[in-house]
Formats: sequence, structure tokens, C-alpha cells
Amino acid sequence: MKTVVVFRIDRRSGVATYLQIVRQVEQALRMGALKEGDRLPTAAQVAAETKVNPNTTLKAYRELERAGLAEVRQGAGTFITRSLAPAQDGPDSPLRTSLARWLDEARSQGLSGQEVTALFRSAYAAVYPSETDG
Repeated sequence: MKTVVVFRIDRRSGVATYLQIVRQVEQALRMGALKEGDRLPTAAQVAAETKVNPNTTLKAYRELERAGLAEVRQGAGTFITRSLAPAQDGPDSPLRTSLARWLDEARSQGLSGQEVTALFRSAYAAVYPSETDG
């Protein structure tokens, strides 16, 4: 089974590594990138990709399990048990449609993906200042 999430750890953020993993899983659940039944990467896979101690990943997965978002299946891995995506977040949702139009407009004005990402991060930081890691 293919894993559908890759963790990005910011060691300068001041946020505990295990919490960064938990928050990234929660965000992927909200965005619909992770769905019920999806398998999370093993602690060894996360360690290989991020240089995080496997015990840190296991701690994050235990936290997700306590929150009712994941379950450990002995010998099979850790699996998502429920979504956090809002019901209106489907492919035809108004927000997704609006965002797609905005991205099309940005591309038509010659912005690169990197420039769009920088613009989004700037706008995001202005709207959600307490949630930015920067």
C-alpha cells in the first residue's frame, strides 16, 4: 500500500517534533490528502526521510490514536480511522473552485509555482499569524 504523506520537520520552529508530525497529519486530514483507511508511513520510513528518532514518530502516532484519528494494527501499520475534512471540501466545493480560479489567474499573469507559494504564505501569515511556523 502506498503512503500518502511525507513529513517536513522544521527544527528551528520551537514546536516539538512529535507535535509537528501530529499537526501535519491533522492538516492532511482537513485538506482531504489523507482519508479513512490510508496507511501512515512507518516510524522507520519517517526516520529515514526526516532523521527523526523513530520513538518520536511513535509518540506522534500514539497521540493521533488517543485523538481517535488513527489506529495501530499489529504487524500491518498505523491507519487513519476518520477524516477531518469538512463536508463541503469535495472537488466541486466553492472554496476549491475559487482557489483553482485564483491559481489559473496567477499562472496566466506569469507567476511561477514558487512565486505563488510565497504569495500564499504571505497572505496566510497575515490571516493566521498565530499558526505560522516562521
